[in-house]
Amino acid sequence: MALLDVSNLKVHFHTRNGVTRAVDDVSFSLDAGETLGIVGESGSGKSVTCYSLLGLIPMPPGKIESGTALFNGEDLLNCGEKRLAQIRGDDIAVIFQDPMTCLNPYLTIGEQLIEPLTYHRNIDRKAAKERAVEMLREVGIKAPERRYDSYPHELSGGMRQRVMIAMALIAEPKLLICDEPTTALDVTIQAQILKLIRELQQRHGVAVIFVTHDLAVVSQVADRVLVMNQGKVVETGNTRQLFANPQRAYTRKLIAAIPTGSKAQPRVQDEAPLLAVEHLKTWFRDYSVGYFSARRHPEVGHIKAVDDISLHINRHEILGIVGESGSGKSTLGRAILGLAPVTGGQINYRGERIDQLGNRQRKPLRQQMQMIFQDPYASLNPRMTIFETLAEPLLVHGLATRKTVTAQVLALMDDVGLARNYIRKYPHEFSGGQRQRIAVGRAIATKPEFIVADEPVSALDVTIQAQILDLILDLVDKHNLTMMFISHDLSVVRYIADRVLVMHHGKVIEEGKTESLWTAPAEDYTRQLLAAIPRFEVDAPAHNL
Repeated sequence: MALLDVSNLKVHFHTRNGVTRAVDDVSFSLDAGETLGIVGESGSGKSVTCYSLLGLIPMPPGKIESGTALFNGEDLLNCGEKRLAQIRGDDIAVIFQDPMTCLNPYLTIGEQLIEPLTYHRNIDRKAAKERAVEMLREVGIKAPERRYDSYPHELSGGMRQRVMIAMALIAEPKLLICDEPTTALDVTIQAQILKLIRELQQRHGVAVIFVTHDLAVVSQVADRVLVMNQGKVVETGNTRQLFANPQRAYTRKLIAAIPTGSKAQPRVQDEAPLLAVEHLKTWFRDYSVGYFSARRHPEVGHIKAVDDISLHINRHEILGIVGESGSGKSTLGRAILGLAPVTGGQINYRGERIDQLGNRQRKPLRQQMQMIFQDPYASLNPRMTIFETLAEPLLVHGLATRKTVTAQVLALMDDVGLARNYIRKYPHEFSGGQRQRIAVGRAIATKPEFIVADEPVSALDVTIQAQILDLILDLVDKHNLTMMFISHDLSVVRYIADRVLVMHHGKVIEEGKTESLWTAPAEDYTRQLLAAIPRFEVDAPAHNL
């Protein structure tokens, strides 16, 4: 008998704009120890299918119209809330897509990790802490004893995702639902996490539902694949057979959108750099070290997020920044835009020093220097509609009037691939990928000269990812833009960047022209990053981790 057997599942959302059939007659089964990959574009119903099994969709507006979901013979759709909470604690765990909105900002990482052990397993706090520290170490977090007492906001996006994975694995569940579990992770940690999940399967017979837009990952970890589109199952079958010989045009479209190689034509760049950074340092106080010790020994009392970095970006150039989580990539971008403190060094923009400017002096630069943030849900105002979000920068900078702003907002919606009738919706009504598109639209609204793109396509499915990357390239050419493109997805960086800068522990390890660095990396660290890239291989053995 299958561990999980879902039949004819229908989930509809009843809103003032009508009924949305998020999941429309979906059926599948899953055996113990088996991995099922669910793929499809944003809004295809992948996540709603999984969340509805555990009572995690909002009701209303969501409603399970029909279907059964037998887990060990027990119908999850007819369980009471108390029984479902017990199942979620003991037998089924979820790794959510967005770690920042799922971690409690008021509790330390340790308190959140030990909760399932102390609440569901009655394990004493000392033993629970030992297990929690062990799990943090297993998922690749350095100094786990110290991070145990950290709060979520003190961790990078990738580190928060690793904490979510540790929380899901700590109780050793029978079924693990992974909703984009490696989206925010660099390639080396992604490989470690996939290997860890596979080892857990082998030791305990854990079944895995792996929801992702990364077809390369699915091709290597899943036994079977279920392809979804607009709430329906388009195609399903053995992973290698399905990817080697897809029967449906939609599946072929997903495969064709996987980024491979570099862009066709290098752009002509101006000789003079638009941005020049010299010996930049951004250090943060390490509160685990005493105040007086930190004053006497600043080298020890500070976290060196960015440590003596020099770089330049020519006009009309895209510079890719790669490295593992915590390497300082995002902090570097934020420091350049004045969103993180500058401890030392200087930043020159158009030949003028800008790192010492105050907020009022920096305001005129805001139109010219924009940022696409890593976490769209955290950076979008939940109280503002999408129209208000996109209209605000246009109105603030005098680029539109009340009469013309609607037409410009609709044009932005077209540019980022969102339906025009979505403009009156709020951020929580969109999928993760759709929110990321809104964030891209907001950044390009002011037609800036320089953009720091911090993981701009990390939450997007492959087809929309390809559209956004091509959109960015088109905008760079059309408006003579210059860009710093930060990403842990090295395949994406190879596709879009002219030059690449590799960071590790706050320092530059290697830099060079994109294809030269890919074909002949000089440093061992760069070679490790390149070797860890998941490759779409339909003829490779399953679980080739």
